[in-house]
Amino acid sequence: MPRDNKTPLIQKIAKQAHITFNGWKPSASGDNKLFAEQQGELVSLVTAVRAADLKIAPRKSNSSTGAVELQSPPVTYMHICETEVFSMGVFLLRSGASIPLHDHPGMNGMLKVLYGKVSVRCFDKLENNLSVGSAPPQLEPPLALYQTSLRRSVLRSVVELSETSGPCLLTPLRDNLHQIDTVEGPAAFLDILAPPYNPDDGRDCHYYKVLQTVSQGGPEGKSNEEQQGEEKEKEEETWLLEIPQPDDFWCGGEPYPGPAVSF
Repeated sequence: MPRDNKTPLIQKIAKQAHITFNGWKPSASGDNKLFAEQQGELVSLVTAVRAADLKIAPRKSNSSTGAVELQSPPVTYMHICETEVFSMGVFLLRSGASIPLHDHPGMNGMLKVLYGKVSVRCFDKLENNLSVGSAPPQLEPPLALYQTSLRRSVLRSVVELSETSGPCLLTPLRDNLHQIDTVEGPAAFLDILAPPYNPDDGRDCHYYKVLQTVSQGGPEGKSNEEQQGEEKEKEEETWLLEIPQPDDFWCGGEPYPGPAVSF
């Protein structure tokens, strides 16, 4: 078949995202060969996208300080499209900006850096959360009054991504919580979520703070090599505290300048 060079890449991505996630169910994704093949096609398309394909010019670090910078949002969002199946847009992060640790309940996601570099810390919630009457973990500082907001979790990975990296994936059960920090300047990434956030369907965004237990104060008498060896054998378990959206984080909006997406 002849290659389709006329259709914008972002349109191809949108079409493949709809094909991949239309009718998707959490119980079916793990061992569904067709889903895996369709997702692989989507990953290939997303891997190829660059800022120029979306007519987005990389931002430069703003060396100025003062009221103007303090009043501008640390993160802005360019909306590309949204259906009942998926949403797609671009997040643009100012130099030094961070998207706090948050979740994606029952959702799949793809994050592809368009310019700059970001550090992504991925967590998973564990099933056996703190139950009523059980002994709370020894937290530093103590947070006994917030037991109902504690979530047992595991740190799965910490990765740095640039425009040459492939997409970072999340599923309802794997890498579903993440924090995104800029590294050495501003950055932007394409973001696909399937299905989109929808509080009415139980898909609201929740923010979390990583807590330190007394036992995580650092093993004494062990060399760095010994500690690193233990980290490789065991993923780091921790506790998360659900919190309101942090006061220093908010997201503004700006027009998307790239090719229009239609269905």
